[in-house]
Amino acid sequence: MRTTVRYSGEGKTVEQPANQAATSASTPAASAAACASDASVNAQEVFQELLADLRQGVVDGDETRVEETARRVVDGGFDCCVAVRQGLVAGMAEVGRLFAANEYFVPEVLICADSLYKGLGVLSPRLQPASHRQARGTVVIGTVEGDVHDIGKNLVKMLLEIAGFTVYDMGRNVSVEKFAEEVTQKGCDFLCLSALMTTTMGGIERVIEQVRSQKHCVKILVGGAPITQELARRWGADGYSRDAFSAIAEFPSLQGVLITPLTLR
Repeated sequence: MRTTVRYSGEGKTVEQPANQAATSASTPAASAAACASDASVNAQEVFQELLADLRQGVVDGDETRVEETARRVVDGGFDCCVAVRQGLVAGMAEVGRLFAANEYFVPEVLICADSLYKGLGVLSPRLQPASHRQARGTVVIGTVEGDVHDIGKNLVKMLLEIAGFTVYDMGRNVSVEKFAEEVTQKGCDFLCLSALMTTTMGGIERVIEQVRSQKHCVKILVGGAPITQELARRWGADGYSRDAFSAIAEFPSLQGVLITPLTLR
């Protein structure tokens, strides 16, 4: 089959094979598709580099790097939820591994946590509203009466919030009565109690006794330097953790469902 193309005004006709004409006509479209494909590949490469920068920025405790990278994610129109999960949270998970390996200690972890919060400050406003996400549960957390140490408690709170829990932080030096009242008012799923001194750890037992006496259906997790697994069992706690990262690992078994710690819903 042949096609005739007529040039107006000259009275000439030029015959051209149909397949050649089709190829010629389709070239612009094919070029456009190829360009779009290349652009998509390039965008994904850029996004992967940004995710790596977010992860490493958290691990290094580099607030400036994390904040600037998060802004590049937003400005580039990339998925902020993925950036939080695969960038910030993944970085904090690596910090947890380093902490467990005694390569990082509490001061380093706190610096890394500050960096993570810098990134969250930029990305969180672009995430799906919390009311549209399925919460994993509600938690009341605090340090018992007489104890003003709250570094570990604050880390647990941060990690729980990142993992998708609603957390009510009562702070430090919290009385038995205030804990019991908060559990009643919030109807929480979990109660996390912390004590860092042998002189105050008895407050954990008293809180557990009070809450249990009120027949609340709440899972209780305890922790702190002087606390042991045996003490937690004797006091009637449902779970025990030696540090903030192992506390998060306790929640799947306490909740009775399989969840992945340190991931956003």
